[in-house]
Amino acid sequence: MSTQEWSNEKVKEVWQTACAQLELELSQGVFNTWILPNPLIQISATGQKITATIVSPTGFHATNLKGKFGAHLTKVLSGVTGKSVQIDYQVGNPMLRRNENKTSTHNSQQPIKSNQAQPSTQSPRVEDLFSEANAQSVEKNQAQVRAKTVGLQKDYVFENFAVSSSNEMAHAAATAVSQNPGESYNPLFLYGGVGVGKTHLMQAIGHNILLANPSSKIVYSTGEEFTNQIINAIQTKKTINFKSRYRNADVLLLDDVQFIAGKNSVQEEFFHTFNALAKNHKQIVLTSDRPPHEILLLESRLRSRLEAGLMIDIQQPSFELRTAILLIKSKSLNIPVSIEMAKMIAARVDSARKIGGILNTLKSAIELRGKELSLELIERTLITEADQKRPKLNVKINDVIKTVSDHYHLKQQAVKGKSRKKKIALSRHVAMYICKEDLGESYAEIGRWFSGRDHSTVLHAYHKIQGLIQEDDYIQQEVSAIRMSLAGSR
Repeated sequence: MSTQEWSNEKVKEVWQTACAQLELELSQGVFNTWILPNPLIQISATGQKITATIVSPTGFHATNLKGKFGAHLTKVLSGVTGKSVQIDYQVGNPMLRRNENKTSTHNSQQPIKSNQAQPSTQSPRVEDLFSEANAQSVEKNQAQVRAKTVGLQKDYVFENFAVSSSNEMAHAAATAVSQNPGESYNPLFLYGGVGVGKTHLMQAIGHNILLANPSSKIVYSTGEEFTNQIINAIQTKKTINFKSRYRNADVLLLDDVQFIAGKNSVQEEFFHTFNALAKNHKQIVLTSDRPPHEILLLESRLRSRLEAGLMIDIQQPSFELRTAILLIKSKSLNIPVSIEMAKMIAARVDSARKIGGILNTLKSAIELRGKELSLELIERTLITEADQKRPKLNVKINDVIKTVSDHYHLKQQAVKGKSRKKKIALSRHVAMYICKEDLGESYAEIGRWFSGRDHSTVLHAYHKIQGLIQEDDYIQQEVSAIRMSLAGSR
């Protein structure tokens, strides 16, 4: 039995009808998050059975769409087409797939689980291949020039972004936005602490959009720059120019939006800018160190607009993610960091921003001072950075014991004693570690405070916590919290 490909117009009509029904049956948030970014792009019919191909921007989208809404989608599409539907979930750029010739073979599609490019079924003419390659090269150069003009850092692209469970959703949403700006996730609001990758993802969106369309009007700014620009525009009576720049943008990327809170004239202008862009379906991407409801002095009307889109909390990178970030960044800086070296740094540095600082220090030592990259050089660099940035502890051993006891809700006698209960033993080892690492006390003196323990016992405790800090994010955070408490106690 022969297979027939439905026309693009008919496929589009089916999808529009299905979307109209799905929008009524699903919440707006679910519809915008899981349906809009994953369009139907092809239908193949064999008798009363059809295969509907849906393309998702990322594997994360495809997997969740199939797992959470696959049965619902199948039912709706079967109802719309009047045939038995099987859905083929693909991963790719929906914008490019929509423009593919309808005679493209199924083998040219990229399955979810495939990581190998499929060969073309046709051999293009030499002149066509040359022309296409030349055009792509010109477009890429144009995009790079535009990105630099906009203020985007060349390294802040998706290819250089390490993905893990702490940022997977943010990466997926950013990818989708870059491929369908203004269609879903508008606004996209990314928030989290320092060095979690908010700015990287925001700028990667800009790079991707410019790569697809170098003529796109992208405006990238920080909350502080936006504030200074509007104040200057008011003072110089050039508000028309300011409004024209921001309100005529195709994409607005605003970093650290929390900075505008409490500044009435700035919030007023941003409110109208936001409305103008949203009305024209222009993409808005915002970052902050906290969610909208925690931004004090932010006007309620602005808060409601920021919360109307997709908000994603990006967590601090795990040890594994920090290691991956190190390997990616070191490669871009041409520093031959081994996995062992990367793990060593990742165990002592808690954010992507600090990782960049350490790598730049190492690069400087290698190139300007002629040092050879080694574990010893890395150790010295880490110690120097820690000494410069760690709060100084002007405390005594008894202060450490008290603070550790309070932190773990234990009695001081229990921490100093000989109990082998897991929680008590851990707190004792942490206290010994801090006494040696931060106070520089001798093993013998530390042992004297802990029921007269000998040198080897304290040494064992020190190395145990040192190892746990490298392997366990929770222990690292516990020790950091205790250090902060000690630093604030004097």
